[in-house]
Amino acid sequence: MSEQYAALRSNVGMLGQLLGRTIEEAQGTALLEKVEEIRHLSKSSRSGNETDRQALIDILHGLKDEELLPVTRAFNHFLNLANVAEQFHTISKESQRAVCNISPLTQTLRHLKHKIDENALDINQVAQSIAQLKMDMVLTAHPTEVTRRTIISKHIEMSDCLGQLERTSLSDEERARVHARLEQLICQAWHTNDIRDSRPTPLDEAKWGFAVIENSLWEAIPRFVDEFAKSVKDTLALTLPQDFMPVQFTSWMGGDRDGNPFVTALVTEKVLDHGRWMALDLYARDIDKLSAELSMVDASEELLAETGKVSEPYRVVLKKLKSDIAQTVEFLDAKIKGLPTGAVDKITDVNQLKEPLELCYRSLMKCNMKVVADGLLLDTLRRIACFGLRLVRLDVRQDSGRHAQVFSELTRYLGIGDYQQWEEQDKQAFLLAELNSRRPLMPKHWNPSAEVQEVLDTFDVIAKQDPSAFGIYIISMARTVSDVLAVHLLLKESGCSFNLPVAPLFETLDDLNNGYDVIKDLLASTWYRGHIANKQYVMIGYSDSAKDAGMMAAGWAQYRTMDELVDLAEQAGIELVLFHGRGGTIGRGGAPAAQALRSQPPGSLKSGLRVTEQGEMIRFKFGLPEVALQSLHIYAGAVLESNLLPPPNPEAKWKDVMDVIADASCARYREIVREDKDFVPYFRMATPEVELAKLPLGSRPAKRNPQGGVESLRAIPWIFAWSQNRLMLPAWLGACKGLEVAIEKFGIDTLQEMNQTWPFFRTRLEMLEMVFCKADSWLSEHYEQGLVETQYRHLGETLRSELAEAIKLVREICKEHTLLAGQPWIRESINLRNPYTDPLNLLQVELLKRSRENQQEVNSHVDKALMITMTGIAAGMRNTG
Repeated sequence: MSEQYAALRSNVGMLGQLLGRTIEEAQGTALLEKVEEIRHLSKSSRSGNETDRQALIDILHGLKDEELLPVTRAFNHFLNLANVAEQFHTISKESQRAVCNISPLTQTLRHLKHKIDENALDINQVAQSIAQLKMDMVLTAHPTEVTRRTIISKHIEMSDCLGQLERTSLSDEERARVHARLEQLICQAWHTNDIRDSRPTPLDEAKWGFAVIENSLWEAIPRFVDEFAKSVKDTLALTLPQDFMPVQFTSWMGGDRDGNPFVTALVTEKVLDHGRWMALDLYARDIDKLSAELSMVDASEELLAETGKVSEPYRVVLKKLKSDIAQTVEFLDAKIKGLPTGAVDKITDVNQLKEPLELCYRSLMKCNMKVVADGLLLDTLRRIACFGLRLVRLDVRQDSGRHAQVFSELTRYLGIGDYQQWEEQDKQAFLLAELNSRRPLMPKHWNPSAEVQEVLDTFDVIAKQDPSAFGIYIISMARTVSDVLAVHLLLKESGCSFNLPVAPLFETLDDLNNGYDVIKDLLASTWYRGHIANKQYVMIGYSDSAKDAGMMAAGWAQYRTMDELVDLAEQAGIELVLFHGRGGTIGRGGAPAAQALRSQPPGSLKSGLRVTEQGEMIRFKFGLPEVALQSLHIYAGAVLESNLLPPPNPEAKWKDVMDVIADASCARYREIVREDKDFVPYFRMATPEVELAKLPLGSRPAKRNPQGGVESLRAIPWIFAWSQNRLMLPAWLGACKGLEVAIEKFGIDTLQEMNQTWPFFRTRLEMLEMVFCKADSWLSEHYEQGLVETQYRHLGETLRSELAEAIKLVREICKEHTLLAGQPWIRESINLRNPYTDPLNLLQVELLKRSRENQQEVNSHVDKALMITMTGIAAGMRNTG
C-alpha cells in the first residue's frame, strides 16, 4: 500500500492485535498461534508463494471439528474489523487531507462556477437546477445484510474510538482509555453470537431501517443541508430558502410484498404505526432540547397572539406541542401493543409539528435572533421536511400476477368470463370502462380466496392512510398497459381518496425492450393522461434483467429504455421520474454512485434521482453520520453535474457497437445458464446455493416459487452464491464474447475511443474491472476440485478460461492496461481484505464437503462454522447483493 493508506494499515493492524488478545484469552495461546500461522500463510499465498498456498490448504483442511468454529470466527471478525477501519478511513482526517478537505459537492459547485465564468453555463440555469434538486433514497431490506444489529452498534462505537485516536491533543492516559474501550468492544463482539437465532420479520427489518435514521441520518441531514447552503453561498453567491430540502427517504421494509408471504396488510399497517411512533419520539427529544434553549422573552406579535402575555412564550408553544406528541406516542404505543388506552391520537398531520416551530422561527427572526433561529430549531425544521411524520414514506410493491388474479376471480364470480384468459385489448377496455364508471365494481357479498382478500386488504390499508404515508405503488413483472390500469382500478375500488403514483417495474430483457411501447400506449389514453396529472414514474430493474440476459446486455437495455422514455416524456410534455432498482453488487447494477449517475442517458435525472439502497450498502453508505454526509454530498454533486453538464449523446456507431455486444453477450450468457444441461448441477455443487437457505438473513424467501429450480431463484441469492466461490459469474458471463465480436466487427480502436469518451461504456468496463479484482480462479477451482463431481468439472474449466480471456480483453481496451487504474482506492480495499477472505473460502470448501458427506448427522460445529464462512466472505466481498 502507498503512504496514502498508511493510517488505514495502522488501524487494521491495531484492531487485529486487540482481536488477537481477545482470542488468546477466550480460546488459548495454541489457537491464536494457529490463527496467526494461517494468516501469515494466506498473505504469502496471495503474493504468489505456491508452497505456502499448499501449506495453507493443508492446515485448513486438517482442522479438527472443534477447531473449525473458532478459526472461522477469527477470520470473520478480522474482516469485520478491517471493514470498520476502512469505513472510518473514508471520513478520517488523513483521508480528508489527501483530497484537500473539499467535499465532492463543493468540487462540483466550483466546477460549475468555472463553467459560468467561461459563459458555458448561465447562473440562473444553475440556480434553477439547485432549487429543483430532488434525491429520494429508497431503503430496502434485501437479504444481504449479514451482520447483526447488535454487532453493528459495536462497530459504530469502534469507529468513534478511531476518531478519538486521531486527535493529537490526547494524553497518554486518554489514549490508553480509548484503546481499553476498543478492546472491550472487540471482546463483547467475540462473545456475541455471530448469526441471528431466527430470520428477521418484516417488522424487524423496518425497525432496522428506522435505527439507521435514528443513529446516523437524524444528525447527518441538517448538517448536509447546512453545508450545502453554505457551499452554494460561498461558491455561487446564491442564498437557498430556509425550507430547502433536496433529500427524502422512502422504504420498502414492510411494503414490499413481491414474493414475500410474510408482508401482509396488517404488517404494513404496523410498520406505518411504528414509523410514526418512532418519529414522534425523536421529535420529542428535539423539543426537550429546544425547550431548554428557547428561554427568551422577546417575541413577535404573531407569537404573542398565540400565547398571550407570558414571560416565556416560546416555551409555552413548545410545551403544548410536547404534550400533544406525548399523547400521540402513548396512543400509538398502546395500539402497537394491542392495549386499551385513554390517550388521544392528536398528531396525525405533519403540519401540526411544523407550524408551531415555524411560528417560533419567524418570531426569532423578527426579534433579531437569527443566530438562535438557525441553530437547533432550524435543524428540527429540516428534519421535519426530510423525515415527515413517519421517518420514511412507504412504497408498496406487488407482482402483476396477483392483481390479475383479483380480477380473474371477480369476473368469474360476475359470470363474464375469466379475466386472465382475455386478450390484452379486452382487458384494457374492461378496466377503462370501470375506471370511468361511478358505480362500484366489487359486490358486497363476494367472498374471494384468501390470496385475493390479502391483495384487497392491502389496498384498504392504503385508502385509510394519509397520502404522506406512501411513496409510490410498484408493479413488479409489469409487461402490459393492463398491468398498470389494474392497480389504478383497485385503488379506486378501495375508496382511496388521493392519487397514489403507480410505477411499472420493467425487469426482464423483454420487459425493458417493450417498456417504451407500454408507456406510450398508456399516455395515449385520455383517462390515464388526466389521472396522472402529467407525472409518470417508471422503475428500471437492474437485478432481474442481469439475471435474465447477463450484465452487458442488461446494462445496454436499461440505458436504451431510459433514453427512449426520456424522449417520449419530452414529446408528450410529461414529467418522467425514473426509479433505479440497483443493488450493491455489479450483477445488480452496482457501481460507485457518482460514476453510475454520470453514465446515464442525458436528461434521465431531470426530475430527480430515485434509487434503491439495498442490504449492507445502507450501512456502508449511511451507517455513520460522517459517512452519510459524504454519501449525500457525492449524490448531490453527481445529480447536479449530470443535469447541468450532461454526458455526450453516443454516436450512432457506438450504439451499433453496443447492439452487437448486447446480442452476442446475451446469447453466450443464456447458452451457459439456460441451455447447458450441466450448468444447474455444477452451480449447486460448486457454490453453497442450497446451504444459503440455512442463513437467517432476510424475511423474504430466496425463491419466488419454493418448489422451483434455479430459474425461480431471486437475483440476490443467485449472485450471493457465486460471490461465495469467487467466480462472480453473473457479473461478467457473456462479456468476453460480446467484446470479441465487437472488436472483430468494429476494431479495437473504436472500443478504446468509446472507453475514453463515453461515460456509459467506461462505467461498464470499470464495473467489470472491479469484478475481475474480486474474482479468483484458483479459489473457484479449489471449490470445484473439492465439491464438484468429475463429469461436471469441464464446465468450470471453460468458465475460468473465459474469465481469463475477458480480463485480457478489458486490459487491451483500457489504455492503462491495469485493472481499476482509475480507482486505486477500490483496488487497495480489495487487496486489504483478500488475506482474511481466502482462509474462509478454503474453510468453506472443507465445511461444505463435511456437511454434504454427513447430511444424516448434522455436526453443530460444522453447521455453524459453515454459516459464519458465508457471512465472513460476504463481509470480505462487501457488495454481495
